[in-house]
Amino acid sequence: MEFSREKRLKARLAGDRRDLYPHSLQFYLQPPTENISLAEFENFAIDRLKLLKVVENLGVSYVKGSDEYKSRLEHEIRKLKFPFKALVEEDYDARRKDHISHFILRLAYCQSEDLRRWFIQQEMDLFRYRFNELNGDLVEKFLKYVNLSYGAISKEMKEKLAVQLLNSTSGLSGAKVEELEFYKVPLQDAMDLFRVRRVYLLNAFAYVPQTDIVAIVLNNYRTKLSKALALTARSLPAVQSDERLQPLLNHLSHSYVGPDYSIQKNIGKISLEHIDALSVKSFPLCMRQLHKALRDNHHLRHGGRMQYGLFLKGIGLTLEQALQFWKSEFIKGKVDADKFDKGYAYSIRHSYGKEGKRTDYTPFSCMKIILSNPPSQGDYHGCPFRHSDPELLKQKLQSYKIPPTGITQILELVKGMHYQLACQKYFQLTHDVDDIGFSLNHPNQYFAESQKLLSGGREVKKEPSEPESSQQKLSSQKSTNSCSIPISSNTEADTELEGLDAYFTED
Repeated sequence: MEFSREKRLKARLAGDRRDLYPHSLQFYLQPPTENISLAEFENFAIDRLKLLKVVENLGVSYVKGSDEYKSRLEHEIRKLKFPFKALVEEDYDARRKDHISHFILRLAYCQSEDLRRWFIQQEMDLFRYRFNELNGDLVEKFLKYVNLSYGAISKEMKEKLAVQLLNSTSGLSGAKVEELEFYKVPLQDAMDLFRVRRVYLLNAFAYVPQTDIVAIVLNNYRTKLSKALALTARSLPAVQSDERLQPLLNHLSHSYVGPDYSIQKNIGKISLEHIDALSVKSFPLCMRQLHKALRDNHHLRHGGRMQYGLFLKGIGLTLEQALQFWKSEFIKGKVDADKFDKGYAYSIRHSYGKEGKRTDYTPFSCMKIILSNPPSQGDYHGCPFRHSDPELLKQKLQSYKIPPTGITQILELVKGMHYQLACQKYFQLTHDVDDIGFSLNHPNQYFAESQKLLSGGREVKKEPSEPESSQQKLSSQKSTNSCSIPISSNTEADTELEGLDAYFTED
C-alpha cells in the first residue's frame, strides 16, 4: 500500500521523533543521546561550519537583515539542508542535523577563547535570522518552548497603552503600534533596551515590541551558550580520550574542506621564467611576501620553505622544476651546490612523496597558516593579515599600489580579526572586481581563481552598491574572530603533514 507524501511525512514524524524536536528553533539545552556513525558525525560538522562561514561572510559584506543578506542566507540554509522555516512539521531530518551538528562544534570550539568567541558570534547571527523569520504566533510558541514567560499583551491592553507605547518606542507610527505585537517582559531582562529608552515601563515590566524582543532572546541565548561552552571545555579531556573522536576534534577548527590541491591539475604548465610575474598578478599576499623574501635573501627558513614549497607544488611545479628553482636561488646566497644536494634536495623530494613515507603532501590551507607555527624574527611565513604589525602591513599594501580607501577597508577587517576576508578584499582590489564570487579558504584557490579571471575564464562581477558600502559598518563587528573556519574531511593527511616538519629543520 502506497502512502501519499503528506501521509508518509506524518508517519515519519509520529510518536517520539515528533516529540524530540517539536520546534526547529531551539537554545540547544539538551545534548543528543543517540548513536551516530563517524561519517555522519564528520559530515554534520562540515556542513554546519560551511553554514557558519557563510553567516560570517554575509555579516561583513551585507547589512544584517537586508533583503540581499536574507536571500543569500536562505539559499545556503536550504542547500545545506538545515531547518529553514521555523516550526514547520515536515523537517525532522533537518532539525536533527541542526541539533547534533551544533553540539559537535561545541566540542571543537570550546578549546580556546578565540574559538569560543567566533562560534558564539556566528551562532548568534544565525539564530537572529531564524528568529526574525517567525510570525507573532510562532514567537509566542517558541518563547513558551524555551521557558521565557514573555506573553504578548492583549489587544485591549495595547489600545489602552497606545499613546505610551507610541511615545516610548522609536520609529513607530500609530498604525505600526496596532500591527505589532508587544510583550510584557520583566525589567531585569530588558535592561539594555531600558538604558537606551526604547521601551515603556509600568509596574517593573517593560513593554517590548516584536522588533526588539529578539535582542532580549539573543541575550538570554548568549548567556546560556557561553556557560555551556565553558562546561564543555572542562569535560573535553574525557571526550578526547576516545581515540575515534580525538583526531576529528583536534583538526576540526584548523583544517580545510575544498579542492585537493595536492592533485596537480596544472602540472608542468608553469614555467620558472613566469614565477616572478605570477607572484605579482596571482599570488596571495602571503606567497608574494615569501617569493620576494626568497629573491631578496636567496634563502628561506624552514617554515617559509614548507609553506611556499607546497604552494608552488600545488600550482603546478614538477619535482624537477622545484629542485631547479630552489637550487638556483639558494646557490646565489651562502649555500653551495653540494650542500643543497645533500641537505635541501631530500626535503623537496620528500614533500613530493618521493622519499620517507612517500606521502603526497598537501599545500597549506588558510586556516593552517593562520593558526599554526607563527613566524618569529627572521621568518617570512604565516599570514600577513594575521601576523604582521598593522603599520608594516599598511606600508606593504602602499608599496603594492593599493588605494588608500582599500587599505582602510583591509585594516578594518584585520582589526576585527577577519583575516581571510581581508585577503578577499586584497583580491578584489588587485583584480578590480567588487564581488569575487567565492569564499577564500586556500592560497592555491586564490591563485586558481586569479588565473581564471585574468584568462577570461570567469565572469567579472561588479556590485558597487550594498556590499561595498556595508564595509563601513565593520567597526561595530569587532568582536567577531574571523579566523574563517572551514574544515577538512581528510584528517589523516593533515596529521601526516606534521611529519614533514622534521625534514625542513635545517636553516
